[in-house]
Amino acid sequence: MTNGMIASLNVDGGPLQPCSTDPLTGFFRDGCCNTGPMDAGQHTVCAVMTAEFLANSKYLGNDLSTPRPEYGFAGLKPGDRWCLCAARFLQAHDEGVAPQVHLASTHQRALDIVPRKVLDLYATD
Repeated sequence: MTNGMIASLNVDGGPLQPCSTDPLTGFFRDGCCNTGPMDAGQHTVCAVMTAEFLANSKYLGNDLSTPRPEYGFAGLKPGDRWCLCAARFLQAHDEGVAPQVHLASTHQRALDIVPRKVLDLYATD
């Protein structure tokens, strides 16, 4: 563990690949779904946003699509990759609106919350 981060390994045990630098994502805003003790939400699932997921997230009170310039956040649109909280991803799966995921860019700690078989249902790689 360095800089408060937990070892950067993906769900396959390999090196964690970047999720997105445009928009810049990750709890540490390093473009990867790294996590550490300060990341209470475990932003560990690299997901590809869809209109359906974004609408559902907004409805549930987590508006990811509206720009928030005061936080340097341009808002997400369909097709953007973003490090989602593992519990939010699992909730989206349970509600039938889960986005696709990039396994090589999904941190192994996501498996603490999301079963591997669920991640595999949405895998794009």
